[in-house]
Amino acid sequence: MIGRGVCSIPECRGSLWSMGLCSKHYQKMRKYGDPLTVVKTTPDGHLREFYEETVLTYEGEDCLFWPYSKTTAGYAQMRQDGKRFIVSRVLCEEANGPPPTESHVAAHSCGKGHLGCVTKKHLRWATYSENERDKLLHGTDARGERCGSAKLTEEQVREIIALKGTEKQNAIAKRFGVRRQTIYKIHSGKRWAWLDEEAS
Repeated sequence: MIGRGVCSIPECRGSLWSMGLCSKHYQKMRKYGDPLTVVKTTPDGHLREFYEETVLTYEGEDCLFWPYSKTTAGYAQMRQDGKRFIVSRVLCEEANGPPPTESHVAAHSCGKGHLGCVTKKHLRWATYSENERDKLLHGTDARGERCGSAKLTEEQVREIIALKGTEKQNAIAKRFGVRRQTIYKIHSGKRWAWLDEEAS
C-alpha cells in the first residue's frame, strides 16, 4: 500500500509506492524493465550539436535515428529556449521550406518517424489525411485490431455491419459483449468506417 514501508532497493529510503518499490524506482521498472536503470541526461548543447553537425548534414537514404529524447509516441524531440519541439517538423522546414498551412504535418516516407527517424530526405509536408493514408501503407496506423483498446475483431465488425437493419442494436450489442453505442457508431460509420466502405 502507498505510504507504508520503504523501497526494497538497498540504500534507498523512499516511501513504498508499488511492487516493493518507491515511486522513482517503480517508474524506472515500468519504463525500462529494471528499477536500477541509470538514465543518462544530455545537455541541450549536445543535442543542438548533434542536430547541426549530424542531422542537418546527413545526405544518406537510410534512416538516421535520433539517439536522444523522444516523445511518448517515439518521435525525436529537442528543447530550445525552454520549449520542446519535434525535430522532424523543424527539419522538414529546413529541407522543404515552411509548411503550406499550419495544419500540415511533417510526414515520413519511410514510416519510421515513430522510431525516431530524422532523415531529411524522408520528410515532406502532408495534410493530416495524407499522413493517415501513409500510416495505412506503412502498417503503422493504430486503427481496428491494432488499437490497444479494441474489443472487436475485423471479422466480428464485418458481421455487425452485415446485421445492420436486420436486428436491433441492443440485441447485437448483447451478442458481441459491447455497448449499444459501439454498435451505433459502427453502423453510422463513426468507427471501423473503412470496413463499411469495403462492404458497400
